[in-house]
Amino acid sequence: MLNQINMHSQIVMHYSITLTNGSLIESSFDDDPVKITMGNDDITDGMELAIVGLKEGDSQTLTLTPEQGFGMRDEDNIHDMPLSGFPAALSPEPGLSYSFESPDGDEIPGTVVSVKTDTAEIDFNHPLAGHEIIFTVNIVGVNNTQTESS
Repeated sequence: MLNQINMHSQIVMHYSITLTNGSLIESSFDDDPVKITMGNDDITDGMELAIVGLKEGDSQTLTLTPEQGFGMRDEDNIHDMPLSGFPAALSPEPGLSYSFESPDGDEIPGTVVSVKTDTAEIDFNHPLAGHEIIFTVNIVGVNNTQTESS
């Protein structure tokens, strides 16, 4: 009997994320499969729920709402950052993404929306926030043995 994916499974899978207009965002199908552990934030909660119950060899394609995928856009996640905070060799340009350090030391990706005289407007929403996505998976392997991570 093949293991079914549960909320503690370790999974080897191929996946792709496509926008509803057909634009491919990310895919592992032409590369090595990826390994994820359920509950470790390796994929979104909605993607985890989409694969629970699948077994090795199963494939599935689902359209996920923004809430199931990368969340809704939040206008409060757009901030002006002083240009003096950017390294001298790194002049911000609209559309470019940078990694910023949060007050607690975490790395947070942000995309430049616009550049003003002394500030750059930075969007800290996930680039796929607010978008429906098409999530395709092919389950290569499922391991349900509970192991302690070191």
